[in-house]
Amino acid sequence: MVAAVTGRGLLVVGDVVTDVVALHGSPVLAGTDTAADIVLRPGGSGANTAAWAAHLGTDARLLARLGYDSSEWHAAELARTGVRAHVTVDPDRPTAVVIAMVDKTGERSMLTNRGAGGAISEADWDPSLLDGVARLHVSGYTLFAEPGLRLARRAMADAAAAGVAVSVDPASTGPLSGFGVERFLEETATAGLIIPNLAEALLLASAGTAEEAAALLSERYGAAVVKLGGDGALAARDGRVVASAAGVRAEVVDSTGAGDAFAAGFLTALLDGAGEQAALEAGCRAGAVCVAQVGGRPRYGLELNRLYPIRTD
Repeated sequence: MVAAVTGRGLLVVGDVVTDVVALHGSPVLAGTDTAADIVLRPGGSGANTAAWAAHLGTDARLLARLGYDSSEWHAAELARTGVRAHVTVDPDRPTAVVIAMVDKTGERSMLTNRGAGGAISEADWDPSLLDGVARLHVSGYTLFAEPGLRLARRAMADAAAAGVAVSVDPASTGPLSGFGVERFLEETATAGLIIPNLAEALLLASAGTAEEAAALLSERYGAAVVKLGGDGALAARDGRVVASAAGVRAEVVDSTGAGDAFAAGFLTALLDGAGEQAALEAGCRAGAVCVAQVGGRPRYGLELNRLYPIRTD
């Protein structure tokens, strides 16, 4: 039996990733060297969202799966941000790794190995994880492997039964297309809020503009927020755009994690009782802080490009 919601916590179900970020000032050329500043950062869409939410004062929890190679480091990094992590260490797989190549505009291209994150499953779930939680937030990456899909179904069903609000981040257009747009919409129908970026929104809604996509997605989910990068964001409810916010000016160093930071800012504001307008503005502020640094997590006073230490377990 799932208890009714009694708290204001945020539970994120998602991925933890070792991010290798390479910032290059000139185009990457095949068959030769390209000079780059290369740094190591803890990342992952789900973990980033939880970390930013905790940084912003939310009781943030994370359900994730770590690999045998770097679990101690990742667990420590989550704890430093204040995240209450519920993690399983996979004895057979490394932690997921993303190599992010970031050009001089801050735009990134990624090479991904999902590692242990692709093996998270219903066995990692317990309904007691919802104790004290007011919102469950599911990273779309969780759905793209069958074990994670079964986990997401169970978690969203238990949240709905407990009266816990559910939101979902569609993740990325590549795996989203491979999974199937209609299938994704059906599998996440329990959610009352979806938070895509513009490309994801246009894909999911088969729409031509952000406003049209937000309105169409809000008809399906009840509420939708479309992230527009430096141009801000807009929110729709029940088929109508109800709020928009301009982007916050920032020097863009690296766009990694900006959407996760936005989601954390927006959801934290909602949990604090803010309306859509104020929540959009909070999301934009968090995103602007994120793009001005390297990596997708809040900083702890380290220099911008300092290489993180990492020890194998």
